[in-house]
Amino acid sequence: MKNIWLLALSLLLMSCSSASIEDYQKTTPTLDLASFFDGELTAAGIVQDFSGKVTRKFTVKMQGEWTGNKGELKEWFVYDDGEKQTRIWRITDLGNGQFEGRADDILGVAEGQASGSALRWRYDMQLQVDGEEYQVEFDDWMFLVDDKTIINKSDIIKFGITVAQVTLVISKS
Repeated sequence: MKNIWLLALSLLLMSCSSASIEDYQKTTPTLDLASFFDGELTAAGIVQDFSGKVTRKFTVKMQGEWTGNKGELKEWFVYDDGEKQTRIWRITDLGNGQFEGRADDILGVAEGQASGSALRWRYDMQLQVDGEEYQVEFDDWMFLVDDKTIINKSDIIKFGITVAQVTLVISKS
């Protein structure tokens, strides 16, 4: 019986730990945010609720432009229910793999850190769902697969609990 409790406790502790950006330090190809998000891009994604059920599908057209250490990424979303949304990110490369980003629906400043083929963004967002607004946290991971593809996985968190996930495949033209 004691072994079962130790196993259960170990599993609980492991489930509470999360990946660190340093885990990806030696991964390739190396993600260069300014290079990848410069020009035209397209994406397709899904939103899943807490149970894993797909609740929405969407496509995105993107246009990125960089001047020095500052970038602007325009995103035009079209959801499967016909809703359309636009977001414009203003991103600053702070050096040493550190980034900050701002957009109209982002509360405060998004903080990003890149290492190897990965980038992790953390930010609070005012999210519209069925005509209601909710303040949520995003734990947003991007993984460069090759020079034309990024897979983006985001946990949407409310009161410390993941309430939804977004998965997005971004393709460079």
